[in-house]
Amino acid sequence: MGIVSEFKEFIANGNVVDLAVGVIIGGAFGNITKSLVENVVMPPVGLLLSGVDFGDLKIVLKAANPATKAAEVAIQYGAFINTVIQFLIIAIVVFMLVKGVNAVRRREAAAPVAPPEPTADQVLLSEIRDLLKAR
Repeated sequence: MGIVSEFKEFIANGNVVDLAVGVIIGGAFGNITKSLVENVVMPPVGLLLSGVDFGDLKIVLKAANPATKAAEVAIQYGAFINTVIQFLIIAIVVFMLVKGVNAVRRREAAAPVAPPEPTADQVLLSEIRDLLKAR
């Protein structure tokens, strides 16, 4: 088997396609979560904390100097807080998703399994047994 055909088989494998879809949806979900945190969650939290915008919170280590065009050097802990909140939201959503999947799996595992139908051989042997008993 050539390397090209092996690669085609690898790509066509369902697990690889599922993983690719998961990564793409995960990236999109990350953008949605970022927007949720920055545009919905943090403004009310900032308002409760005297109108503070967490994205603007920072510790300036060296101020910008327009004369020398030196950029500001700062520790942006507000952006870090936003990122932590985004992580917590994603973690909660993933936890709820896994919890739901586990509940469905437990329900399926607990469902009684009907005994399998007897095979044609078993039916024939049962009929023979019944005929022998009847004699």
